[in-house]
Amino acid sequence: MKKVFTAFFFCFLTFALCQKVELKKVTDSSQTFTGEIGGIPITLELNYTGVVDCDQYQHYVDGWYYYDKYKKKIPLTGIYDYYGSLSLYNFGTKQKQNARLLKEQITSMQKVGQTDEIAQKLAPRESILFENLNTNSNPIPGHFYMGKKEQPVKLFTGNAMIYRLNNYLYLPNNKKINTYDFINKAGGNELISYASGENGNRVLLYFEQTSNFNACGRCGASEGEKGYRVLHFTKDWNYKNYEEFLIESCLENIYDVTKTKSKDRQTIYYKIGKSDTAPAHTLTVDMKHASVIKSK
Repeated sequence: MKKVFTAFFFCFLTFALCQKVELKKVTDSSQTFTGEIGGIPITLELNYTGVVDCDQYQHYVDGWYYYDKYKKKIPLTGIYDYYGSLSLYNFGTKQKQNARLLKEQITSMQKVGQTDEIAQKLAPRESILFENLNTNSNPIPGHFYMGKKEQPVKLFTGNAMIYRLNNYLYLPNNKKINTYDFINKAGGNELISYASGENGNRVLLYFEQTSNFNACGRCGASEGEKGYRVLHFTKDWNYKNYEEFLIESCLENIYDVTKTKSKDRQTIYYKIGKSDTAPAHTLTVDMKHASVIKSK
């Protein structure tokens, strides 16, 4: 009987552990891609080395590529522009010198648009250009140039962004999602609780993030976006959608907020004054049941 009870307890414990929800933050500053040049398989690695001006979506990058058959690394330097392009160059024996000169000349969003024109004056030995990063295509097509010779190049990915603030949610049934892929790219999520109901499962997140992912423009580099997100899942933990509730915002001008807690500290009430986009309202955050209710 003791052995039966022990086996039952072990199975129950294993099941319980498998049902946990966890959130892990991983910041990626480099990416490795597979692809091909002229139909020949290649591997390409790029490292984020800084932002251009104040725009987080435009990066200086360094790295290398090699033909998989030979694995001899060929150095690259260039500019990643989330708005549409990735420009990479090999300057041969002058790689370090010309890579530094290229970055010194590209110091603004406007200059990024002239990257290839600026680079060609430095006489690159090879150029690899991708001009349509935002077409949601996989693979991503581009062009490879060596002197007057041109060949097609492909990256086997649908997302070429180098710098990524990943927030991974590990879910029951061995499932995993990344909020970077479907909420936004600013990260800042904290796991509060999770619960099950008749309509499926819910996960409650608290977040604090920059108002503007870039340091320039309205609310640039402001840490003023704070609030809660309720993620909705099916009973089998397939993702459905999410709701967002702000308690502070530079972008929405939400600052007039009063916070109180219930005696058991499981419920938080926020009285939020009228903002630029919404009338005064109350948010009831139920941490035990992973829910947020908005009322007048």
